[in-house]
Amino acid sequence: MMGLLVLCVFAAVLNYISASTEVCTNTLLPGAKGDQGEIGEEGAQGKLGKDGPPGLPGVPGETGLKGAVGHTGKMGPSGDKGDKGDTGLDGPSGLKGKPGTTCDCGRYRKVVGQLDVNVSKLRNAVKFVKNVILGLKETEERYYLLVKDPKRFREASMNCKLRGGSLAMPKTSNTNRLMADYVSQAGLTRVYIGVQAQSKDAGGTSSYVYADSSPLQGFASWSPDDDLHIHTNSTCVELLSTGTWGHVECEATMFFICEFPKSRRRGGGRGTPGLAAS
Repeated sequence: MMGLLVLCVFAAVLNYISASTEVCTNTLLPGAKGDQGEIGEEGAQGKLGKDGPPGLPGVPGETGLKGAVGHTGKMGPSGDKGDKGDTGLDGPSGLKGKPGTTCDCGRYRKVVGQLDVNVSKLRNAVKFVKNVILGLKETEERYYLLVKDPKRFREASMNCKLRGGSLAMPKTSNTNRLMADYVSQAGLTRVYIGVQAQSKDAGGTSSYVYADSSPLQGFASWSPDDDLHIHTNSTCVELLSTGTWGHVECEATMFFICEFPKSRRRGGGRGTPGLAAS
C-alpha cells in the first residue's frame, strides 16, 4: 500500500516536470582542465602610461671644474667706517728752511686799522647817498625809488626797466605801507605801481596781475569806493598816500615808484643798483 502511494507521487512529479516550459534543457556542465597551450607571439608596444611618483634622490655626482670668471658687478654700498689704525712711525726730519724776513707788525696794524676806518666812512657815505640824496627806501630784499618825472604807465614801466628794475609791486601789507609812507613823505597823493588789468570775463570783470605777470594772490589793497565789477576802461592801478589802490587811465601822466632787487656781491656786500638821478 505504501509503495503504491510513493509510486503515484513520483509519477505526478515527473508529469509536472515534463509539462513545464521553464526547464532549461541546454545547461552545460564544466569539463576537466585541458593542457597548457603554446606561448603566443610578442604583442605590439602599448601606450605610455602616466608618470609615476618621483624616486628617491640619487647619489651626488663628482664636483665639476671651476667655471670662467663672470662679468664685474656694480659697486656695492660703502661699508661702515673702520677702526682707527695704529700710529705710524715718525718720518725723517726735513731740510732746514730759509730764514724769514723781519715783520714790521706795528706798521701793518696801523694800515689795517686805517682801512677799517675808511671802510666804515665809505659805508656811511653810501647810506647817505641812498637815503638822503637818492631818497631810496629799502627792505631786506629790495630798494624802492620814487621817480618824480610824470609819465604815462607804459613809459613809466620802460623807465624802470632802463634803470635795471621794474615798477614797484606791493605784494605784502608791509611793503604796501612802506611805499604809501614814501609817497606821503614826498608830499604826493598818488603814483603808478606795477599792477595792471590783464583780461576781462563775459561779465566785464577784470583780472589783475603784477608787472612780473604773477597774479594777485594773498594781498590786494583796493579802495572800498572802487568797484571792481563795473565795466571800465581804467586798466592801470595807482597807489594812494593812504595805502589804498585805485583804477586809473593808463594814458594819465603821474609820478611812479621803481623797485630793484638787492644783489649779493663777492665779499658779502650788497650791491646798489645803477640808479640815474630822477
